[in-house]
Amino acid sequence: MSWHPQYRSSKFRHVYGKAASKDKCYDCVPITRNVHDNHFCAVNPSFIAVVTECAGGGAFLVIPIKQTGKLDPHYPKVCGHKGNVLDIKWNPFNDFVIASCSEDATVKIWDIPNQLLKRNITTPKKELLGHARRVGLIEWHPTADNILFSSGYDYKIMIWNLDVKDTVLSKPVKILDTHKDVVLSMSFNTDGSLLATACRDRKIRVIDPRAGTVLQEGSYKSHKVNKVLFLGNMKKLFSTGTSLWNNRQIALWDQNNLSVPLLEEDLDGSSGLLFPIYDSDTHMLYVVGKGDGNIRYYEISPEKPYLNYLMEYRSHLPQKGIGTMPKRGLDVAACEIFRFYKLIPTKSLIEPISMIVPRRSESYQEDIYPLTAAAQPALTAQEWLNGISKGPLLVSLRPGSEAMNSLPQFLEPEPLMKATDVSQQQGGGGRMSLEDKQKPREIEDGRKRLKVEEKLPKNEQTCLSNGFGIFECPPPKTENELLQMYYRQQEEIRRLRELVIQRDVQIKQLELELRNLSMNTGNY
Repeated sequence: MSWHPQYRSSKFRHVYGKAASKDKCYDCVPITRNVHDNHFCAVNPSFIAVVTECAGGGAFLVIPIKQTGKLDPHYPKVCGHKGNVLDIKWNPFNDFVIASCSEDATVKIWDIPNQLLKRNITTPKKELLGHARRVGLIEWHPTADNILFSSGYDYKIMIWNLDVKDTVLSKPVKILDTHKDVVLSMSFNTDGSLLATACRDRKIRVIDPRAGTVLQEGSYKSHKVNKVLFLGNMKKLFSTGTSLWNNRQIALWDQNNLSVPLLEEDLDGSSGLLFPIYDSDTHMLYVVGKGDGNIRYYEISPEKPYLNYLMEYRSHLPQKGIGTMPKRGLDVAACEIFRFYKLIPTKSLIEPISMIVPRRSESYQEDIYPLTAAAQPALTAQEWLNGISKGPLLVSLRPGSEAMNSLPQFLEPEPLMKATDVSQQQGGGGRMSLEDKQKPREIEDGRKRLKVEEKLPKNEQTCLSNGFGIFECPPPKTENELLQMYYRQQEEIRRLRELVIQRDVQIKQLELELRNLSMNTGNY
């Protein structure tokens, strides 16, 4: 019998969670007591928003991300709903626009001022009136600008185009009327062309949102689903729920076959909900327990066993909800690959928790920060509604490589070579669409070059200028990794060209000096 090692090689095997010190937490925050199963918190690099307690109607707080410590009890609120706020989500392409939904059956879009709030915000930028009953979920489209999905207790999912001048919208561009019960969870695939939903009727559905058709539908008798999640481009779904014996349970599904799960595992006997959160850059999956202080994390692989348990962050303080920081807001100098904001209502506290890869080097670790989604939309709302699908624009997290602020000018996707030239001028950071990748021939040529380089002897192996040896990294398995390797090679070529130009200039200077010397000696 062949022996298999217990541990697999992974750069994320030793990731650990680090809670922020008291002065870096947000104290005296009146967190909502609502029992609805949502995150109740939304974070971007500029603000943290949290649903709060409010007498009469519903409200949430918007706190500048750097304003830690004790919160003023009279701090202004965003309060325009007549019922409890059930969900809040920041616009992924504008750090100063947030959407909220409520028990009053409305969805509201708010403009948040750049400066510190001095009075309550009561007038929304837009109001969406379409649902007949309370609205429990909202989701922004991941790549198209100003497209918002809302789901209510009228069993309908509505698609809204916010790219219009009207302040009150009563007619959505599309209504998905395919559910027979309340929708508990919604999740998009990477380019937003598919929507996965979990419903109270125990069924998971994969829907084409523009056509309004159900592509896949399935349920499993031993798994009562609560939350469902697309795992990036792996063509897999991950769900959390409960077993027949009311144990908390996780399951992995093939996107194209929902009849039987690929994997099913009971975790524990606790009663709290499990929130799944996936990081498509590192292929790490986090499972956050509501009502306990644990965060389990796994690494997803395309082959069996698919789900590889890494570790568990434990705390004695139970969380009611959780917020997550987008990648562009992380501290790359500290090798931080993810950051949670944990809501602790028993202490009126919001505690940041950083997931860190232990590294000794203080330089930028490019192998743990692949190109990530930028704060720019890949499509306009109308383009997406017309049937166009594009993956997110990609950006490097290298410090100084590119200004990753929100509210940028919309840029058309460019061919790969042009995008590379722009990145070279800006210091190495590139932006491109997942759809506008290399041509198949170029990808094949890149793979052939890598195979040839692997065969070279050790003394002929060269090291890149950023400190990463080509041969220290494993050969790329995905197109994203291949693109990353391509960018490294382009950076090395650029450096070598600069050296050649410098040498040419030195040669010309020496030739001029020799000519001057010969002329001087000839005069004498």
